[in-house]
Amino acid sequence: MIKTVDFAKTRITGGFWKKKQDMVRKTTVKAVYDRFCDTGRFDAFKFEWKEGMPNKPHIFWDSDVAKWIEGAAYLTELKREPWLERIVDETVALIEKNQDENGYFNIYFTVVEPERRFRTRNDHELYCAGHLMEAAVAYYKATGKKKFLDCMCRYADYIEKRFMIDRDTGFTTPGHEEIELALVRLYEATGEERYFRLAEFFVDKRGANDEPFTNWAASSYCQAHLPVREQNTAEGHAVRAVYLYCAMADLALRNGDAELKKACETIFEDIITKKMYITGGIGSSSCGEAFTVAYDLSNLLAYTESCAALGLALFANRMLCFEADSKYSDVVERVIYNGFMSSVSLDGKSFFYENPLEIIPYLHTRDKSANNRSIHWPQMTRSEVFGCSCCPPNIVRFIPSIANMLYSDDGETLYVHQFMQSCTELRRGEGVLRVEQRTAYPENGKVRITVSGGDTRVAVRIPGWYDGYKGETVKGYAYFDVKDGQTLEFDFKMSVRLMEARAEAVFDCGKYAVMRGPVVYCMESHDNGELLRDIRLDGRARFVPGKHAELGVPMLTVRAYRRRRDESAPLYSPRHDSLEQISAKLIPYYAFANRGVCEMQVWHLVK
Repeated sequence: MIKTVDFAKTRITGGFWKKKQDMVRKTTVKAVYDRFCDTGRFDAFKFEWKEGMPNKPHIFWDSDVAKWIEGAAYLTELKREPWLERIVDETVALIEKNQDENGYFNIYFTVVEPERRFRTRNDHELYCAGHLMEAAVAYYKATGKKKFLDCMCRYADYIEKRFMIDRDTGFTTPGHEEIELALVRLYEATGEERYFRLAEFFVDKRGANDEPFTNWAASSYCQAHLPVREQNTAEGHAVRAVYLYCAMADLALRNGDAELKKACETIFEDIITKKMYITGGIGSSSCGEAFTVAYDLSNLLAYTESCAALGLALFANRMLCFEADSKYSDVVERVIYNGFMSSVSLDGKSFFYENPLEIIPYLHTRDKSANNRSIHWPQMTRSEVFGCSCCPPNIVRFIPSIANMLYSDDGETLYVHQFMQSCTELRRGEGVLRVEQRTAYPENGKVRITVSGGDTRVAVRIPGWYDGYKGETVKGYAYFDVKDGQTLEFDFKMSVRLMEARAEAVFDCGKYAVMRGPVVYCMESHDNGELLRDIRLDGRARFVPGKHAELGVPMLTVRAYRRRRDESAPLYSPRHDSLEQISAKLIPYYAFANRGVCEMQVWHLVK
């Protein structure tokens, strides 16, 4: 079995991800905490809300805070922060105080509607439980403090009793998956096999019978249209889906379930060949936050929820535990530098829920009546908090643990999946291997990997975007027998490429996206003037790399053309070739919408 090298054994020492981790520690974790306090999420754990009071608890508030705690735990594991531990310890004390004697814990279904416990499938009880379990495992691992973990074990025991033994609940499987993968983590933290069996129970029962769900969505919305081993396409709510697929991969890996593994492989292939944006975003429709039909990849209306991008990266990273295949690690790279990083502002204080690939501001005014909005337009600027605020705390928990995507090991071969300036240690028999990676990636493609402490085999991913490697590869990885103290050096030269989509992806026909290395670039009207769709990039001109003075991010400049504007021209006129030359400026997609509302586009005309 290939095992992920735990992020806590690795230190990101410089470059892109060190800056992002510093941002989360210095700014984001506090910004999200403050907004959760403002909205009553943390106070809700006091269980003091009464009818008529403000900040009525919502059915998923437990999960918002749980994800924040998980992120705080990861920050703590990397470096102890007394103020973070104090907040978590105070919250855990409230959980212990307000947990039922039978182990049940849920804010909404205790202070608002206690009579509806475990009655309604789509009300997020087990989803919240799962995130609380993940947070408890993370905090125990970071601090050794066991109170939170003990509370969640009692809750898991009660869930097992009600769902698996007594079977007296109003539903069998949750409407929103999450508890399945959380139970696997709880099992690994405690060694209690019952939690693994409970995870299997929830996965095996999904789609096995006709359970009540809602009157507004089909069973495919929550991936219950077929038993999981018979599913071969990604369907329904994208976040629910990838959380389920993560659990399926976890179980298949640990119990050797070939059918479950095959379902994961087939579904993953469906996502990346037919339903994934070039940014790694998934879930194109605002109706149900969902996958739709193959190649339905509208740019203006792209929903592409931040949590879904994170979930796809987690799913792909799990698939690397079956085999080192760069189709998985390439997707992780695509997500983390594009569709996920776009979800947080450059200052770390505000967030996108959706991540569109094009913005035309005036179109957002087309529905004049507040009661007659025929189209859901993605936000044009980030917000500090949302009514459904699942995405901000996912930033808090994912970036500190990003090194989980870096390395894996099978006892003989060290696998290098991503490129980040870092150092790590891992046990090899009685010894310790030390691995140092020096790189400015993705600013450039130079990577130096030094291994000390013993000889080992090393497998390095050759990025899918790079076609200059001349050595032998196996499923996208180059293998080396490395001696103690030896350094491997690579230079993945980051030329700019114009990317096109398959003809079936009709929204992109006749247009091209710009990528440099793993990073997707976009244009904004702040730099290029209005009517971006009228700009034609010069396909034979050289893209000149530089730095954006205002944003402090990389920038590409290239010769381009646009039609000369004639304000007296009619709405329609014969074609003319009167073009003016301009210098088009492109910035990384992850950096868009940091200067207020403006036009933005990822797919461009090329002359």
